[in-house]
Amino acid sequence: MAIWDNLWRGRAAQFDSGSAASNSIALTRRNPSVSLTKQGAVSGNLRVNLSWRMRSSDIEGRSRQGGRLLSNPLKLFQPDVVQAHTQGVVNVDLDLGCLYELTDGSKGVVQPLGSFFGDLNGPPFVKLSGDDRFGAPSGETIFVNLDHRESIKRLLFFVYIYDQTPAFDRTHAHVTLYPSNGPRVEIELDERAPQARSCAVFSVENTKGDLTVRREVKFVYGFQAELDRLYGWGLQWGRGYKSQSRA
Repeated sequence: MAIWDNLWRGRAAQFDSGSAASNSIALTRRNPSVSLTKQGAVSGNLRVNLSWRMRSSDIEGRSRQGGRLLSNPLKLFQPDVVQAHTQGVVNVDLDLGCLYELTDGSKGVVQPLGSFFGDLNGPPFVKLSGDDRFGAPSGETIFVNLDHRESIKRLLFFVYIYDQTPAFDRTHAHVTLYPSNGPRVEIELDERAPQARSCAVFSVENTKGDLTVRREVKFVYGFQAELDRLYGWGLQWGRGYKSQSRA
């Protein structure tokens, strides 16, 4: 047990502090924010990518199997098929969205539901590129045009499960920010919320010209309207549907 503890502590410490080899910064509870301005990453397009895995290979989940692993330790490294009670394999469709508020007071959302794909070169300077419904390695991506950062007051990036079984705790989702300059920023959705349908992942705030990324990772059991209330956006919400033709 001590060996496993040391292994996980070592990995956590390395991930929290980032790595020169991987050129990344991990936002965690201990280190929840980073200034893009101080990183020199406030120009060009900021790429925000959501990706997830549909199978579970975490040691924590396997530890619950107890003595069965002792009889066949090789099973520790074989991934489990994700299960949702009696429904068999979970088909989780995670979507990436962004609530925005501009300095002129305009507010809105960029998301697949309702086909609100945004605009990169005009307001809101935020654009969704595609909708991945199958958990492909490329995931989903939203771009933010930081050349117009003076027009952006705040952004809230969120992930939600569209019309499928709630299974955030088994998807191993993570969001990565790729600035045009400087290290990438990693945020894991690693907290347990098996029945949650939405998660506020991170915010971006423009405070006197300083763009700061802050880890949120707050799960809610509703959808966008509940995130709106939590962060005080004040939008009107209705039932939305995805376009069937967009890739």
